[in-house]
Amino acid sequence: MAATTARIAWVENALFVGESGSGHTVTMDGAPDMGGRNLGARPMEMVLIGMGGCTAIDVVSMLKKQRQDIREIVVELAAERADDHPRVFTDVKLIYRVRGKGLNRALIERAVTLSDEKYCSATAMVRKSAKVTHEIVLEEVA
Repeated sequence: MAATTARIAWVENALFVGESGSGHTVTMDGAPDMGGRNLGARPMEMVLIGMGGCTAIDVVSMLKKQRQDIREIVVELAAERADDHPRVFTDVKLIYRVRGKGLNRALIERAVTLSDEKYCSATAMVRKSAKVTHEIVLEEVA
């Protein structure tokens, strides 16, 4: 079984620095009503960023293997949270914006579906509490 590690250190008020097992750091801060000063992303925003990064890596990898001429991929995520604690995500929508030349919609849809249903660990975890949907927007370039 593969292990993943992280370390979170409190700085002050609601400000924390997270360090990944690979040595990279991120700053997280709570909302102002919790003593935060907006000096970093909120932890739940980090969950969305992680989910978006996970699926984006999958999709780019698959499309490169399929020799799709992709120029840009942006994944936008919008989430709704439960009103009561724990305020888990209840709905997450991902919009995949893919720019490229001679793009094959079927291959892109297949890559997104495979990431969504099989490969993206973050999506699998979020799906335990949330309905996850996606949309694909293609933009052909000259």
